[in-house]
Amino acid sequence: MNLSRRTFIVSAALAPVACGVPLGYERGTPVAQPNPIPKVRPPQVGQEWTYVKRNVFDGKTIGLVTERVATVGSTIVIQRSIDGNQLPSEIQGPWGMVQTDPQWPKLVSFNPAIPLWPQELTATWNKQFNTKYSIGGYPDGKLGWQEYMGVYGWEQISVPAGTFLTLRYQSLINYESEDDNKVNCIRKETVWFAPSIGRWVARESSGSYMIQGQLGAPNLEDSLQWQLTSYK
Repeated sequence: MNLSRRTFIVSAALAPVACGVPLGYERGTPVAQPNPIPKVRPPQVGQEWTYVKRNVFDGKTIGLVTERVATVGSTIVIQRSIDGNQLPSEIQGPWGMVQTDPQWPKLVSFNPAIPLWPQELTATWNKQFNTKYSIGGYPDGKLGWQEYMGVYGWEQISVPAGTFLTLRYQSLINYESEDDNKVNCIRKETVWFAPSIGRWVARESSGSYMIQGQLGAPNLEDSLQWQLTSYK
């Protein structure tokens, strides 16, 4: 399953346009870049974030997701649950570089790891990352993943947990599906990252794909939204 070079070039060219507007209804108030630039809170065991997860299309609540730092060492393990039911853990290493990401419909592991948030907390930062990923239970699979991440400025945003100073960044992801019939697989994300809590306070995600030989509009995946309700 080889991802074509042509597909990646097209996706990269679209990134600045596709990433310019939030995907759902979340909005922040633009503010000047702070000086000095805030530092990202380092991880400590026991840090915790709770989010309400909703379907953007109908506004229905899917559940309450809790994420908690369980171990800090050469890797950082964040245990997760939804409405008290255990979910796969997120693994970072080092802090801010995700090795195993459970936020997707299927658990994915990256080699090499890729950034979870911008490597420079400035309003003009952007970068493209190329890596390989495997799906949970199939560690030998190596599928193509290309991600364009760009910052769109600092914003004050209010969510159920309060009002936060955040860096809004967006990603356009073009990835190779494990299903040979799926092509032009795209994910788009908008994230409001708060350095003061070492995590995002709001996030929106949507996706689409085509079937081999399909004509017309792409198939849409779920459009989801998360908002921080509490943290410690």
